[in-house]
Amino acid sequence: MGAVGLQTHIWANNTRSILLLVAFPVLMIGILYGVQLILMGFGFLPGTGRGLGDDMALAASWLGWTVPTAFVIAGIWFAIAYFGNQAMIDAFTGARKVDRRTEPGLYNLLENLAISRGLRTPALRIIETDSLNAFATGLHEGRYSVTVTRGLLNTLDRDELEAVLAHELTHVINKDVRTMVIASIFAGIISVIAELVFRGLLYSRGGRRDNKNAMPLILIGLAFAVIGFVLAFVIRMMLSRTREFVADAGAVELTKNPDAMISALRKIEGRSSIKGPDEVQQLFLDNQPDGVGLEGLFASHPPIQKRIDALVRFGGGRDPGPRSGDGLSPFDTSVPAAG
Repeated sequence: MGAVGLQTHIWANNTRSILLLVAFPVLMIGILYGVQLILMGFGFLPGTGRGLGDDMALAASWLGWTVPTAFVIAGIWFAIAYFGNQAMIDAFTGARKVDRRTEPGLYNLLENLAISRGLRTPALRIIETDSLNAFATGLHEGRYSVTVTRGLLNTLDRDELEAVLAHELTHVINKDVRTMVIASIFAGIISVIAELVFRGLLYSRGGRRDNKNAMPLILIGLAFAVIGFVLAFVIRMMLSRTREFVADAGAVELTKNPDAMISALRKIEGRSSIKGPDEVQQLFLDNQPDGVGLEGLFASHPPIQKRIDALVRFGGGRDPGPRSGDGLSPFDTSVPAAG
């Protein structure tokens, strides 16, 4: 995790992110074509009355006006999400903004880390939950924000909390927090299109069913749509997984304390669950599925054990092993019950 190696990982991650984000509009076109074939197969759109190839060519010709229309609608949604993404995230997670007056210790840690990199201190937010998690959001300077849970403050010691804040600040420094927010907006657009179309098909009585190519059109359209949805999902997973390793490394570079990052991950392990949309959960410091097998394969974050192994191998840290329980941190503001 030397400076050169880390910078190489950052460049590779940013290049990969740009290429993957470019793929989203292409996927949207493919999904739109698949939807048109499905609608033609169900009789909602007219066919040629000739062969399957002619019907598919007709559907392709419609892309000349449906694609611009879809992108205009997507552009409107993107603008709304661009300016309102933080308010949406706060509404989904219950996060509230705090400052130096209300959370002096936490704010000072974040401010010192930001100053060390010549950055404007991001806004600070807290979610009142016992879960242990954190995430960064924002699209540009002046709108970045770091959110932590109350459980994190009550469990981690100062060095561990500093490591977590450094991890989230690394997402800001590397601009991958912006990439993830944009990817989540794109994914949300695709999800909305899918839900509207398939709900419409589910509750409708259908159109004319006299197209002899109906079944092949539906099957081919479903193939286009499903492949597009799966690839969009995989793209988001790839973005999330790769950025977490780099952010862990960035935390070590900022704090010079790999043991603190490892210890924080051990305390967070198994205690990070927060309810929220998938698009928001992929921003979290940790987001592990409850199950194993395929759920683990499609998890948005790498397993904590793999992240710790990387910190031990490349950062020179020591792994204390899984923890059975932890005491309160110096940042705990709760009042112990009388006993």
